[in-house]
Order: sequence, then structure tokens, then C-alpha cells
Amino acid sequence: MRFRPRRYFARAHRPGARTLALVALVGAGVAAGQAPWELWYIALPAFAVLTAIVARETDPLRTVWLGWIGGAGYFAATLFWIVEPFFVDVARHGWMAPFALLLMAFGMALFWGLAAWVASLGRGPGLRALGFALGLVATDLARGYVFTGFPWALLGHVWIGTPVMQAAAWVGPVGLSLAFAVPAALPMLGRRVLPRFALGFVGAAVIGALWWAGTERLAAPEPPGDPSIRVRLIQPNAAQALKWRGDMWRIFLERQMEQTALPAEKPLDLIIWPESAIPFLLERSGALFEDIARASGGVPMAAGIQRAEDLRYFNSLAFADGSGRITEVYDKWHLVPFGEYVPFGDLFARVGIAAFAAQAGNSYSAGPGARIVDLGPLGKVLPLICYEAVFPQDLNAAEGRADWILQVTNDGWFGNVAGPYQHFAQARLRAVEQGLPLLRAANTGITAVIDAKGRVHQSLALNTQGVIDADLPAALPPTPYVRTGDVPATIFVAVALLALGLGRRRISD
Repeated sequence: MRFRPRRYFARAHRPGARTLALVALVGAGVAAGQAPWELWYIALPAFAVLTAIVARETDPLRTVWLGWIGGAGYFAATLFWIVEPFFVDVARHGWMAPFALLLMAFGMALFWGLAAWVASLGRGPGLRALGFALGLVATDLARGYVFTGFPWALLGHVWIGTPVMQAAAWVGPVGLSLAFAVPAALPMLGRRVLPRFALGFVGAAVIGALWWAGTERLAAPEPPGDPSIRVRLIQPNAAQALKWRGDMWRIFLERQMEQTALPAEKPLDLIIWPESAIPFLLERSGALFEDIARASGGVPMAAGIQRAEDLRYFNSLAFADGSGRITEVYDKWHLVPFGEYVPFGDLFARVGIAAFAAQAGNSYSAGPGARIVDLGPLGKVLPLICYEAVFPQDLNAAEGRADWILQVTNDGWFGNVAGPYQHFAQARLRAVEQGLPLLRAANTGITAVIDAKGRVHQSLALNTQGVIDADLPAALPPTPYVRTGDVPATIFVAVALLALGLGRRRISD
């Protein structure tokens, strides 16, 4: 059988323009559940409608079209902030913005097209609906790993900020996706199995049970905290378009020095500056850390900085003691493809194309991996730099158990509407999964203190400057997700898809 690409785009196997526009609009409705809108009560019925449209289609190729275009609407509405980095230097890069959005939306939507293909294998609308829901959960899992991973805007993220989010301590983000997708698909199993309204009630009951369990977990007594650890988080609000300008970098550096020197109501134990807060290479910073130590009155500090080693550069987080002596350096290891490095750049250098090679200093090199930094009386900290906080498996990769999590980030790249809020929401989810408090220092925001249940104790608004002085919230015992990761959710999805495959001849609408 020959592969004939024209067949996949033939009119007979492609839904009409109105139908495609409808599914794109419904897909955008599903995006309403993501930050900053967080309208899960709109996203859930929108997803149920999209699932029903896909499930009622009998032609496999038309089914794939519906899933792909519905996904494109979802990702376009969720990830539209991807154009923001191209507007930092509009004259040079602005023309790329629409192409970046189209590529991201339709590229990520291929995962939804794949889930729709899985659905097309089912016999009858009921099995196709469940196949689509489970297929999307499987692709949510895959998106965390494929091509270095991009687990942004998972279906389960709609539960962030609600009591259902607490289930992530057991099942992680993929389990939350299950709790979103499967209840919405259940009514399509109606008629031969149970009346559709009854199955809709079952789905609502599952969500209600998770909501109740989450509420109970939030109300449970907290373990005693450690008021002896008090931190200051610095947010200088250095706009990305100005951050590295020759006439501005000194202003932002002095601003952070002034924020560091502000009087505190209680003695501080640690001061934290955000990602790339220092405009020098670590090797060329001279006496800067000593100057910071004098400004702080001898308080230890951590700051985002770049460093060089031979012909390689690293995006790093440096820890200094009260005298300004560097005690630890953590190098970011999960880098942003095409943002911080070009994939296979070093390989290109072997054939004479060195412009993308990290080993020639043309992009960042990856650090050795996840690790826990022992800060002595300040406890053991799991450091994350920006993008690393979107990968739950990376936090589980660190050897040992941390006492708290530290994320430094520069969300000035992400714009002002959705990107920073989505990034912040995922940080909250990491705290729940790990059962650990998370401190977040962001250049333009959102800087925050988050407890081990994902609640925000204090925060600074986006695009403002300021400081937060706070006691470190208490840690919880290791969660089941820490021990098992995504294995239980993966097994469940795999078994469910296998069961659908075996049962496709027995259940038909």
C-alpha cells in the first residue's frame, strides 16, 4: 500500500470550513481553564463538546482533522504569549512572531491529531470518546519527554488553584489530566451502557470527590514550621527590552543593591535575587558579591548569574556566604531548545557550522543535572532556574530529599498577559507534587512564597518592583508522587487503552 499524501488533504476526507472553524473555537474554549483565566467550569463543558464532535465522526481521516484543528485552537489560545520574545527587539525579530505562533499551535496540535487517530479506532461514539480522552492524556504525558519535552498547558493544569490540585500529590499532573478528560467523555458511553445523564453524573461525582478530598487536605493541620529561616525575595522589575542596555544595566543592579539594603523587621537568613540578576560573568564579577554582602549586613545570598568555562557558557545560580565568598554554584541543565541552545549545535560544528555550537560560546551548555544544594543551617534546597520548573520528573531526578525548593526566573520574556501566570501556576503544582515549600524570585514577577500545598502566602504583582520578607513555610512528608512519579498514571492509561482495544468489538453504540 503506497503512502499518498494527497489523500489526507482530499476534500472527501476533510471536514468543511465551518466545521473546522467550530472545532477551533471550541478548542479555544478549552483553553479558558488555563491561567490567567482559570475558568475550569467553561473548559470542562467545552472539552465535552469537542469530544462529542470527534467521537461522532466515522471517517478516520476526518477525525484526525477535527482533533488537529481543535488542538490548534486550544494551543493558539493558550500559548499566544510565545510571540512576546520576538517583540523584545521588534525591528530584528518582530516579523517572526506570527510564524512562531502558527508553528507552535499547529505543531503542538499534532499531539491532539494523534489522539483523534486513536479515537478513530474505536467502534461507536462511546469508545471513540474514551479513546480521544485517554489519547490526550497519553499525549500530555508524552509532551513532557518528546524532543526534550514541553509539558506546558496540560489538560490537568485547569485544576491548579482548585482543591482538585491536591490530587497531584498522589497522581501528578498526568493524573489531573485524567480527572479532567475522562469525566467529560463518560456521557458519550450512554445508551447501551447507562443513560448519558447517569454517566454525566458519575463524571461529576468523580470530580466532586476529588474536590472534597482536596478540601480536606487543605484543612488538615500543618506541621510546625521553622521560623528561624527568614528570607528576602528581590523583584527589581527590569524590563527585558531594557535589561541589558548599556545605559540601564547599572540602574537595575543598583536597584537590587538598594532592595538588598532595605531594613528588615526581623533578622534575615538569606537574600535571593532572580535569574540573570547580575550583568557580569561570574569570573568577571570582581568584588561585587562582597559589595552585596556589605549592603545586606552580612546576610548570605543567592543570585542568578552567567558563568564561563573554557569556551562554554552556563546559566547559573550562585550562592554566597555572609562575606561574599561563593560557596556553591548550580548550572541550569534543562535548557530551552532554540532559546538557550540550538539542538545538535555541537554536531554542526564538526562539519564546519560553528554558529550554533555551545562549545564555542554561541549558546548555553547544560549543567550536570538535578541536584540538591546543602546550605547548612538553611537546610537543603532544590534549585530550579526558570523553565526547569515545568518538568515534574526533573524534580524527582535529584538524589535525596530537599527541605525546600528555590526557583529563580526571568519571566520578562513571557509578556504581560498569560505566559508569566501559566509559569507561576506550574510552580505551585510542583510544590504540591513534592510536598515542599517553594520560594520564587522573578525579575519582573511573579515573585512569591508558596507553601507545600501550593497556596500562595505572599506575592508581588507582575511588572512591579519590591521585596518579600517571609518565614520559610513548613515541608510535608514525601508524597506518593515523589516515590512513584508518573508510573501509576502511565500504567493506568496504557491498560485503559488496551482494554478499549480489546473491547471495541463488544461495545457499540
